[in-house]
Formats: sequence, structure tokens, C-alpha cells
Amino acid sequence: MKKRFFAAALSIAMVGTLLSGCGISTSSSESDAPGAAVQNEKADEEGPDLKNREQLTFWFWGAEPYAQEAMQKYVADKYNSSQDKYELALEFRPSVDTDMSTALAANQGPDIVYGSGPSFVMPLVAAGKLEPLDTYSEQYGWKDRILEPYYESGTVNGTLYSLTSGISTIGVFYNKKVLADHGWEVPQTIGDMEKIMDEALAEGMYASVTGNKAWKPVNENYASLFLTHIAGPEAVYRCLKGEQQWNSPEITAAIEKSKEWWDKDYFAGDDYINLNYSESLQLLADEKSPFFIGPSIAYQWAASFFTGDMAENLGFIPFPATETVPDKTYTIGTSCTLSINANTSQERKDEAAKVIDMMLQPEFMQEITAVWPGYWGTPLKDLSVLDTTDMGYLSKSFVDMIRDVSEAVNNGNFGYYDNVFFPAATQQDMVNIEDVWYDTISVSDYLDKVDKDFKEEFDKGLVPPIPAPAMN
Repeated sequence: MKKRFFAAALSIAMVGTLLSGCGISTSSSESDAPGAAVQNEKADEEGPDLKNREQLTFWFWGAEPYAQEAMQKYVADKYNSSQDKYELALEFRPSVDTDMSTALAANQGPDIVYGSGPSFVMPLVAAGKLEPLDTYSEQYGWKDRILEPYYESGTVNGTLYSLTSGISTIGVFYNKKVLADHGWEVPQTIGDMEKIMDEALAEGMYASVTGNKAWKPVNENYASLFLTHIAGPEAVYRCLKGEQQWNSPEITAAIEKSKEWWDKDYFAGDDYINLNYSESLQLLADEKSPFFIGPSIAYQWAASFFTGDMAENLGFIPFPATETVPDKTYTIGTSCTLSINANTSQERKDEAAKVIDMMLQPEFMQEITAVWPGYWGTPLKDLSVLDTTDMGYLSKSFVDMIRDVSEAVNNGNFGYYDNVFFPAATQQDMVNIEDVWYDTISVSDYLDKVDKDFKEEFDKGLVPPIPAPAMN
């Protein structure tokens, strides 16, 4: 029987609602919580006079109040101070993906188009709703500045339509104190990690504490991880290119491994469906588990729980090595993409490009990461100019992680987060991997469905550009 100790004593006021792969409700009164510097900083002077300016519009997901303040300061205010014709107006929408698609379909919507990844962009490109960005890329030098796999993922048939504004990955957060107190080393292999999780369960702890309460797509984090690290990036790449069937032995082994972990209670046992990200991170901070397996953007929420001296207890590693993938390899995704509305005026397109370019500068990443760790890991080829001297621990840790991911990506050591690279129906199949875990469907029948759905989408041209990993 799965262990149930989702504590009635776990009293957390934060009920997480994760939307667009980005937002979750948290709150903190701690002075070192993310955004404290923005919230506590008093303006020394009045901002620019915005009267009689035209609005340049930018919709974003329904971020935390501190994150909204950071966006206002480091995006809107900075742009508004750079010229005197336009006011960049930020609008935060919890249902931004749906709102964006609906508005663009009606030839409306904001000037700057937020997207949740290349897969989100594809149907908008097919419908002619996004402006080609090649001219701007040449003007601003984006191709020379952005890591090639990320730049490539924003192209469709060789034309650039979107730019990744933040790297994300899926890996393993761990509590350093928990590992040290139990004599556990940071796992180097999947076998090391499984041994720790077995011992944690034997001691009455959670093996790991990531749950899908209120947000079923947490399932796809695991699907993506096992595809990357058990099937291997090459096999997944061949599938995404239509060169290999999804019901192949490599993919089958990955799905079977996820089922094995489920059966062993490695996914928080019965409490998988009772834990949201906030509750999971609270348990990790409270030393109830050694691990939290999840997206790197969780840094922004971890900061509400790993506060003060506890902050340095939090560590992050890529998923440990397997026989299939022995090297340091990351499952890569995007926190969001930026595009330009094809239906706006040429002058407004030019201004939108200025804003996007501003958000692709190392200065922007440095400024905003200091108060908002976890989100703005700009995919730059050169991150050496970033100065983390005055950053808090979690911000520094996030920058170090992004540097590590960037090096891996540059070397071709990456796999694919399904939310970013899989077309919609295939992605939903990954979300529905729980049907395998609950024995509702066999692994074979499940992958037959994945193969069928993917082929239909592939034939319709709905698969985004897939950057090639390093090939053995």
C-alpha cells in the first residue's frame, strides 16, 4: 500500500494554480523572497510623462505580484524611458494562451505576442498571424547571440517567427541537509537515486514530492524526463522527425520505467494527486523528502520556502545518468517565446522588435534574475558577462544552472520537453501517461495511440523545428 502521510498538519495558505506551464500562486512575507528588492525599493524620481502616448501592448501570463513589478520596472519602465512616443502597456492574463489564440484569430491581440513554446507558435504561423522576424534578426544580431538550437526552434520552413526568451529544463531539486543528515551523496546515476529513494521510503519519508494536484500536466514532466534519459535524445529525435515509430523498443523502455517508478511509490505515493508545487516545495524545505523532481522555473516558488539561512539547503542537478545517457544531459524547454503580431502597423512592429531585443540582452537577465530567479534564463551564447556578486543564493544558483544547461545545449547534450516540441495531441498523450500508471491501458496500446496521433499531426505540418542532439 502506498504511504499516506500527507500531513493534516501541512498548513499552507498557497493553493497553486499552474497555467501555461508558468504560473502558480504563492506568497511570502520574507524579506529575501523573490521580488523583495523590487517591492521594497522606493523610486527616487518620477517616471516619464506617459500622457498622450500611444500604447504598445504586451500580454503576459498571470504572474505573481512581485514578478509583475519586476516586469514593469525592467521591461515597461525601461522601454518607456527610452523614447517619448509609445507607452509599453503590460497586461497579465492567467489564461493568456487561450486569450492570445482567440484574439489573433480575430486579427486583434497585443503587439508583442507571448507564446508558451514552439508548438504553440506553429498554428499561428500557419494562419499568418505572426510577423517574420528575419529582418529584425539581421538588424539586431539575434542569430549570432542566441544558442543555435533555441534559435532554430523559432523558425518555420527557414523563417524566424519566435524567439525563446528563457531557458527551462526539468531536473532534480534536492535538500542538501537531508542528504547530509542521512549520509547520502548527491546521486550521479539513476541507480544512486533509486537507492536513496528506497531508503527514504523505509524511513517513512517521501521518495520525492512532486504532485499533480490541480494541474494534471505535471505528468508530462515525468514523460519528458524518461524519454530523454531512458529512451535517449537520439531515439526521441528520430520519432519527432518521423523517422522512427513511437512504439519502438527505446520508447517502450522509457514508458515502462516510468510505470516502475510509479509502482514503487517514487512519485510521492498516493499523495501524488494531493500535492501542488507549493505544497511539494514546502515538504522538501521541511525535510520530508530528499527530492523534488520538476521544472527549473520552480526556483521562483522555492524562494518562498527556502528562506534565510535555509536557502543554501536547495540544490539542483540534471536527472542522473543512465546507461543510455551517461553524460550530463538536460531535457530542454522554454519558459516562453516572443513574437510580433502580423496585424499591427509597421512602426509598431519596429517598436515591438526593440522591446524583444531589450529582453534578449545579458543586462536584462542580470537585472531581473536578481529579484526573480527561475524564469529569465536567456539562451545566450555568452553568459560570461553576468555578474552574480550581489545576487542572493537562489538567484546565483539559477544563473549557474542556466550556464550549465547552455553548455550542454551547445554541446548537443539535450533532450526534449514535450510541452515545447510536441504537437498538441501528442503532448496531451504525454499528459495522459497516467493511464499507463493506473493500468487503464497497456504500454503497447498507449504507444500505438501516441504513434497514430503524432503521424496525423506530422502529416499536417504541426511539428515544430526539432534541433538535433549530438549523435553517437
